[in-house]
Amino acid sequence: MARFMGRSWAARMFPGRRPRSRRRERPEVAGRRFRSWLNVRSVAGQVFILQLVIVLLLGVAATVALVLQVRHDATDEARSRSVAVAESFANSPGIVRALHSPNPTKLLQPKAEAARKRSGLDFVVVTNDKGIRLTHPKLNRIGKHYVGTIDPALHGHTTTETGPGTLGEAMDAVAPIFDSHHKVVGAVGAGITIKKVSGLANRQLPLLVGAVSASLALATGGTALVTKRLRRQTRGLDPIEMTRMYEHHDAVLHSVREGVLIVGGDGRLVLANDEASRLLELPPRPEGRLVDDLGLEPHVADVLASGRDVTDEVLVAGDRLLAINNRLTDRAGGPPGSVATLRDSTELRALSGRAEVAQKRLKLLYDASVEIGTTLDVSRTAEELAQVAVDRFADFVTVDLAEPVERGDEPLAIGGVEMRRSAVHGIRPDHPFYPVGRVFAFVPSSPQAYGLSGGEPVVEADLSEATGWQAQDPEQTAKVIEYGVRSLATVPLRARGVLLGVVNFWRMKQREPFEQEEVSLAEELASHAAVCIDNARRYTREHTMAVTLQHSLLPRALPGQSALDVAFRYLPAESGVGGDWFDVIPLPGARVALVVGDVVGHGLHAAATMGRLRTAVHNFSTLDLPPDEILSHLDDLIARIDQDEGPGGPDGDGSGGGGGSEGITGATCLYAIYDPVTRRCTMARAGHPPPALVRPDGPVEFLDLPAGPPLGLGGLPFETAELELPEGSDLVLYTDGLIEDRRRDIETGLEMLRRALSHPGRTPDEICTEVLDALLPSNPSDDIALIAARTRVVGADRVASWEVPSDPAAVSGVRAEVMRKLAEWGLDEAAFTAELVLSELITNAIRHATGPIRVQVLRDRALICEVSDTSSTSPHLRYAAMMDEGGRGLFLVAQFAERWGTRYTADGKVIWAELAIP
Repeated sequence: MARFMGRSWAARMFPGRRPRSRRRERPEVAGRRFRSWLNVRSVAGQVFILQLVIVLLLGVAATVALVLQVRHDATDEARSRSVAVAESFANSPGIVRALHSPNPTKLLQPKAEAARKRSGLDFVVVTNDKGIRLTHPKLNRIGKHYVGTIDPALHGHTTTETGPGTLGEAMDAVAPIFDSHHKVVGAVGAGITIKKVSGLANRQLPLLVGAVSASLALATGGTALVTKRLRRQTRGLDPIEMTRMYEHHDAVLHSVREGVLIVGGDGRLVLANDEASRLLELPPRPEGRLVDDLGLEPHVADVLASGRDVTDEVLVAGDRLLAINNRLTDRAGGPPGSVATLRDSTELRALSGRAEVAQKRLKLLYDASVEIGTTLDVSRTAEELAQVAVDRFADFVTVDLAEPVERGDEPLAIGGVEMRRSAVHGIRPDHPFYPVGRVFAFVPSSPQAYGLSGGEPVVEADLSEATGWQAQDPEQTAKVIEYGVRSLATVPLRARGVLLGVVNFWRMKQREPFEQEEVSLAEELASHAAVCIDNARRYTREHTMAVTLQHSLLPRALPGQSALDVAFRYLPAESGVGGDWFDVIPLPGARVALVVGDVVGHGLHAAATMGRLRTAVHNFSTLDLPPDEILSHLDDLIARIDQDEGPGGPDGDGSGGGGGSEGITGATCLYAIYDPVTRRCTMARAGHPPPALVRPDGPVEFLDLPAGPPLGLGGLPFETAELELPEGSDLVLYTDGLIEDRRRDIETGLEMLRRALSHPGRTPDEICTEVLDALLPSNPSDDIALIAARTRVVGADRVASWEVPSDPAAVSGVRAEVMRKLAEWGLDEAAFTAELVLSELITNAIRHATGPIRVQVLRDRALICEVSDTSSTSPHLRYAAMMDEGGRGLFLVAQFAERWGTRYTADGKVIWAELAIP
């Protein structure tokens, strides 16, 4: 066993030095002590000299800094005083007048001298615009050219300069004198010797010298105090006590659980404690031998004899893992050599290995929680599960889901249900497994079927011996084994008590097969993924229901009409369904209504509200109301719905029809009516974007309609705008999802829409296609409804009208005119019915209405007969009694006409009837 050799070892490590026990100090006289700590070789002497040098350097630096600062301050003070006096004198009252006087020197010399004396300057000189002195402290210099830089001042700029003077370095300032026209008529020069301003350094230098002296005294006293304290701390240690101290150090050195080796500069071992001898299995008494001769393994000997720093380098020594630290001993003037410490890290390495594995698994679970379930798509979630597990846990991952899960449905029983391969991912793009989309069923003997039936994971360590798995598809499983797949871990995907499918983890032959302790990690991955897949399944189901509801509430085809050539597009948002809708509603008189609306929000509630509003618009349109009145009725309807479905419900107890959780926050709508006979278009909007009008010659404009508040706010009326449209104009209606997006504002969207529409000569269908190509966002966050309608006109050859006097005898004449017009149109078969209907309508108007009566017949898809008058009273259909002489006219009209009704105008009403054309 190596021992610490005491003084002998110290003599070898520190040649020429004696042990401290032999240098025990004896009492000294005061003068001897002073010389000892003043000696440069002693620590006290070195500390004293260092402090002395520092104090002197600080004193010199402070003196230089003081002198430079005082000089700088004096220069600034001289400049400020000179400039202030020069500018003040140059701007003093009367100086311009004095300069223009016959004898300016007589007027200015006393003032300049008075200013110089009061300000303490050396001179105050006034010159004319040629630089000739007019004043000077020395009279013999008056009339001579100013000495110094004066040209900038004569050009209107105040200048300062420092230069030698008769009394030393001086500061000179020259300021221009301006007349009332801001013209330079002279200059004022003022200066002072810098030495007059300075003087602080002479007063502060004695204080600085005193501070330096005091610092030297304190340094001397401090050094003496430290020396005395050091002597007191080492006093009383004799050789026996010093030896005992070495023995204690030796005992501690050999009792620690860390090996210590000291290697000299010649590569020989100086010291090895007991732990080092045990760890390295050193021979007895190894001190003094070369490291290469100790029988150590070469890589260990190289580190010990390398003479380089090593930190926690792990080396193999026999069956141990040793952590070695090596440090050189000559860094601070010590002897050449190195000190190495050894620590047995075999057990720690094993623990750290297990901790590293556990850390990797935790990292995998964390990544899975972040990367799985980023979308609400079943297939994408299955792909994310496969991607996160590949390479870190398995070489290949396949995910098989029950067929109903892909559609968003819940599988009733997993046994016998067909499975669909939803994801395949691996370390290589080619693989021997079923491709994505393949539908199949697990045979009962397969581990997947066994796991699904029992709800537990199953591990197959060697697939070449798994006959039950091979029975699934012998040809396919043979390809898997031939490919090099070795083991399988299959885990059911269970969420909320429902089995959704199974995930299969596969490993190649190059990796260790799955073990039972890894099953828990697979279950954690499958459990998190199953919840995400189930969330996506539920979302898919709800989204499918909402989309189905939304599509069922929207028009599937456009109704037949002759007023407009209409094309439309409807694009739902990528996530969720919205409340956008549109409609094309034929109205009496060959007119057509165009409607575009948007309910705020998304989801089933918005879609259902959209359906209710669309139904209400159809009902209000049958009443043939103007656009502003229809919007007012819709506004009242939304207010009632919001009241019924608010947080308190209709009874205030939260039992509203909407569940008390979601109210309507508003809706927008645009309603337009186009009359192909008059080419008039009447429009009103409630918070909706304005329509675009593309005229036949190409210009695009956004119609300036009164905006109106969104539906549901209440309290404000809606206004109607009416304009005449040329034949062939394109009217474009849309919702805000087309022009507004997260990446662009409404103004930008409107400008993009204007550019997309500014190409005449396209059909409405082409307009819709090109507008969507130009404006459709990459990921639409809102529904988009778009209508492009081209106006048509009912020609004069298809319309006939007559004024009817308020006389029953005039009815026969009108009937005759109508018969001739129908014969001209080739509608003789409809003449009898038209004559009967018009007779009844005209007779009623003459009997019950007032004012002028007008009859109009229009040939369209049907024969439209209209009778207008100034009365606001609408006739009602009723059954006449057996003895009644009247009351059967409207009954006959209703029987013979396809449709009939009344619409109100600003001047009265129009009673119309549509007759089928044979």
